[in-house]
Amino acid sequence: MPKHYLAKLTSPKRSPKANLHLGVTLCWIAGALNAGGFLAVGEYTSHMTGLLSSAADNLILGRTMPAIAALFMLLSFVCGAATTALIINYAKRNFARFIYAPVLLLEAILLLIFGMLGRGLLQHAMITVSFTAILLCFMMGLQNALITKISHAEIRTTHVTGLVTDIGIELGKLLYWNRDVKHGEEMMVIVNRQKLKLHLQLVTSFALGAVMGAAGFKYFGFIATVPLALALVALALAPVITD
Repeated sequence: MPKHYLAKLTSPKRSPKANLHLGVTLCWIAGALNAGGFLAVGEYTSHMTGLLSSAADNLILGRTMPAIAALFMLLSFVCGAATTALIINYAKRNFARFIYAPVLLLEAILLLIFGMLGRGLLQHAMITVSFTAILLCFMMGLQNALITKISHAEIRTTHVTGLVTDIGIELGKLLYWNRDVKHGEEMMVIVNRQKLKLHLQLVTSFALGAVMGAAGFKYFGFIATVPLALALVALALAPVITD
């Protein structure tokens, strides 16, 4: 049944298959939020490398406020990741069967706030940064920390730089010609096909989510995030319902 399948995705008892399916789902959501969020606030809110570089550039160019704004968005991402760590560590001691559900539910609630009030939040700012951008950065940090802890840092969902780098490394191994075997098999270059397949699936999911998120925001506006929030609610509540 669907609810049992969903419950396995967020169960404390992990498996490579559950990590993959949850990672693909969250990558899809992250891609949709990142692309749709850019149309909303003009910033890719999961791109901390870009934000930090932007802060440095603006600082050198004498644009102090934009530099502070970029750092403030970075801080929001960090706060999101820290919130995930706090919630998961608390849940491990008090709600051992539902360790990950609270974080998913919190992200779903924030997504609903974004979808319902996002346009209004654009009118309010803190250090020239709209509350909408702050909220998106916080959610990105929240989600990336969640899948990082679940998969023991094997999977990341809100940025693809590391994923694409690993894909390139594994493709290089795949294309390498092991013609010199005089040093023994331990010196042979062997591609990690499982890792290559995993990262290809994650990048593909992020890309599909980005296309759908951009299209949804273009044609429907902020309300397009509501289906994403409902998907997170289903993931969060499935373990509780099945239990």
